[in-house]
Amino acid sequence: MKMINLLPSVFKNRNYKLYYTGQCISLTGFWMQRIAMNWLVYGLTGSPFMLGMIDFTTQIPILLFSGITGAVMEGRDIRKLMIFCQSFSMLHAFALAALTLSGLIRYEYILLLALLIGISDSFEIPARQSIIPALIDDPGELSSGIALISVLFSVTRLIGPSVAGLVIAAAGEGACFLLNTFAYIPTLAVLLMIKLTKPPSAAISGRGVVKNFREGIGYVKNFLPMRNCLTGMALISFFAFPYITLVTVFARDILGGKPYTLGFLMAATGCGALLGGFRLSFKRPPAGLMKEMGIAAAAFGVFLILFSLSENFYISLILICCIGFCSATSVISCSTINQTLVDDDKRSRVMSLHVMSTMGASSVGSLCTGGVAFLVGAPVTLAVFGAVVLLVGLWLLKINPEMMKLARPVFEAKLVSSD
Repeated sequence: MKMINLLPSVFKNRNYKLYYTGQCISLTGFWMQRIAMNWLVYGLTGSPFMLGMIDFTTQIPILLFSGITGAVMEGRDIRKLMIFCQSFSMLHAFALAALTLSGLIRYEYILLLALLIGISDSFEIPARQSIIPALIDDPGELSSGIALISVLFSVTRLIGPSVAGLVIAAAGEGACFLLNTFAYIPTLAVLLMIKLTKPPSAAISGRGVVKNFREGIGYVKNFLPMRNCLTGMALISFFAFPYITLVTVFARDILGGKPYTLGFLMAATGCGALLGGFRLSFKRPPAGLMKEMGIAAAAFGVFLILFSLSENFYISLILICCIGFCSATSVISCSTINQTLVDDDKRSRVMSLHVMSTMGASSVGSLCTGGVAFLVGAPVTLAVFGAVVLLVGLWLLKINPEMMKLARPVFEAKLVSSD
């Protein structure tokens, strides 16, 4: 019992605790599959561009559809949608495992499966963002709940790639896909056990999708802090987040060329992200996060430039750990700001736009990054994109006072209402 009392108070919520447990298993499998897929694709093609095309194909449906899916989900049972999407993801992982283990895998098949899982993710990822407030009884614990989910994301990014590197070396990529298939079973069981007490709004769900979508766009457009926050996140996602794709190239061609090299680099990223998320989980008032986001973005750019120049494995490990820290800080800051500022009846739509600004923009960035790396090389690409991210961070810091002037009254009202 004493150990339970040491947990953050948000874990007193039964639904949140169940959800957290399921995500722990699911995300570990996700990171194992991502590393295995990248290693498999680069081994089949030897092309950074074709590697970037996989990330682009996986995430472009999120950019194209997630804004609409947020309008579709508003006021409906998000839990049932997540159960359907997780079931589809399990079938997707099994298909990858079967094709790889049978020796029938081809790049074209991976591309098709990437497109299909991207369509499913365009529904599931906004749902993951939107369901969190429904799992927490006290709105004052929302910031901690969001940060702890990101900590979990970082922990699994630390564990998953490390395990994947060992499994690939011992049994091949197909074994990783098969393990991910089994990981969805307890995740689905947990979702079935969750009982949401906050019913959907019939008034919202009964309105047209187009009307809901336009209202969500107008809501963000007319509120400067949220609009600038999402704009900054989209730029960071486009120019910075595709570094994940190029890490495979660095691991294979510059820093060692072994599966465990990639595993250690990804694990170091997760370690840095874990530290960033854990630190932010203690910051209850969200007002200072706007400045945090700007500082993190500027540092993100600097560390990307330094990583692009490194040819030493151990220096690269330290730098990519710092990159993970900055990445987590920027994403958690943006997500917490939006989750705190948004009105409850617009949450799904705004969070779907948040997903568009992160994963959607990252999908196009992955394609561009792969193309530029094919032409001028991965180090030059990462250095140039890092310089752009540095400028984005400086811009966010410059406009921070103006955004805070508008956002502070909303932050204070939300915190007062939660007491």
